[in-house]
Amino acid sequence: MEISAKDSVRPSQNLPGAARTAADGPVAGEPGTAGPASGPAPAGGTGRLTLGVSVRQVLKAPCLEGARVVAGGHGLDRVVQRLNVMEVPDILPWTKPHELLLTTGYPLRDSPQALADLVDGLEQAHVAALAVKFGRYIDEPPPKMLAAADRHGLPLIRLPDDVAFDDILNQVLPDILDRHASVLSRSEEVHRALVNLVLAGGSLAELTGELTALLGGTVMVTTPDGRVLARSDPPDGPPPPPGCFDASGRFLVERYKHGPRALEEPHERIVLVPILAGSLDHGRVVLITDGRQPDDSDVHLLERGAATGALVITKELAVAAVESKYQGDFLRDLLAGRAGGPERTVPHCASLGWDIDRPMVVVVAELESGPDGQLRDLRPAHERFATAWTMVVRERDSTAAVVGYSQEVVVVMGVRPGRPPGEMVQQMTAKVSGDGGGGRRAFSTGLSRVITDPSLLPEAYEQARRAAKVGRQMHGPGAVADFDSLGVFRLLSLVPDSAELTGFMRATLRELATRDDPETDDLRTTLQVLLDTNLNVAETARILHFHYNTLRYRIGKLERLLGPFTTDPHLRLNVEVALQVIRMRGL
Repeated sequence: MEISAKDSVRPSQNLPGAARTAADGPVAGEPGTAGPASGPAPAGGTGRLTLGVSVRQVLKAPCLEGARVVAGGHGLDRVVQRLNVMEVPDILPWTKPHELLLTTGYPLRDSPQALADLVDGLEQAHVAALAVKFGRYIDEPPPKMLAAADRHGLPLIRLPDDVAFDDILNQVLPDILDRHASVLSRSEEVHRALVNLVLAGGSLAELTGELTALLGGTVMVTTPDGRVLARSDPPDGPPPPPGCFDASGRFLVERYKHGPRALEEPHERIVLVPILAGSLDHGRVVLITDGRQPDDSDVHLLERGAATGALVITKELAVAAVESKYQGDFLRDLLAGRAGGPERTVPHCASLGWDIDRPMVVVVAELESGPDGQLRDLRPAHERFATAWTMVVRERDSTAAVVGYSQEVVVVMGVRPGRPPGEMVQQMTAKVSGDGGGGRRAFSTGLSRVITDPSLLPEAYEQARRAAKVGRQMHGPGAVADFDSLGVFRLLSLVPDSAELTGFMRATLRELATRDDPETDDLRTTLQVLLDTNLNVAETARILHFHYNTLRYRIGKLERLLGPFTTDPHLRLNVEVALQVIRMRGL
């Protein structure tokens, strides 16, 4: 028969050492059971939210002093939330998860071999443990039963002959009910702490600290693509599992399941919960446990933390939107030359936390459009893009100006003596893109020359924009271009009419520009290498792996198509420029 719990809750004096931990929400008792139903929640761990008591703790009850675990000893951390007594052979339909099943063996006295099948069935029903009085109706547990219990980690307990089931019920049930009362109290405490954090204007760093205090382990808040916004680590916790982060420090959110589905991965110590506000995805709350296996109480508390995080992020976005609009308007005037002279702009920028009275460069980063030329999810994409750039730039220069506009992100930052600005920008773009991971949108980046006078900012801004545009034309989406490295492409980019460039290219290269077949491609390659080697026939033949006479034949064919470019320097210059026009995309 199944034992029903009483409604009242009494303090327990029977199970020493049973932790009074919290729960993940209000729990209601089920009719006909000795405690409420819940998902798996292994015991142990300071500050964790668990329901019930572990089998290990149950065995500390005075009435079980002589009990012995004869098999399944590695499952002693299973949680007991109710008790049940077996008095019929087909008990499985009446069992529920997290039960401690008590039996004298009487229902199976005539078929002790069925005990092994019983253990398999109890494991499938998620029963916590099986306690049997051997010696009266069944002399000893069959070897198959012991093997099944060890295989499943289902504790098989041999009860003393003199213990009565009502003693076990009277001593264990009050502690389980006491734990459930602690669950309700702790749940309210968690709710109140998170609400107070929001009302007090708490930050994401404070939220992760609070969750670490409740759960232990490392708690992070990340962007949807895994960029860490806040992180709290325990003082002496183990390191995260290998492979959680990429080289840029981005957490690989795409590798892990979210919410309760994370518990389907028993080998992982990681749980993720999305931070949602309506239809907007603001990121993830991530728990990396301190070595223990996560459970559903962790998921539930992280969901509460995610709701709190959504409020904090929404508040921060609202405040940042007002500040960003003011900063964006002023930087736009500064880059357009409408903000006044240095005597006005330098102190005004200082009031905004920007330092423009030093050697600096302008960086322009532009998101790439989709195949149809349109930017999908324009506002969320640009908000995440601007946030990523702000985080990366602030790590290197806390007084840089970073502003996101509808089509681009503009950065005005200082340069370090002895360090090329291009190298620094390459490292920043790699970190913003997460080394290419996470499926983020590609973007092109342009870098201006170094300037030392704030009045040159409009010119530097145009240089950076031109570098981003030409870099995309030369190398495709995702290019990083320095204005000083553009060479002749700087001049070509100044031609406002792309049709004029295309016409010049076709008039100069003739069939080499209009035909698109393997032979023509091969001739263009030969022409380019020949020009690159300054018409050195022997070196060109070596690079292209041609016989000398074969290359002489090809040169003759090229001159019949283009004219005597090997002897006419002006024609050779035109041919070289036309080949560079081919490299410029988007004409």
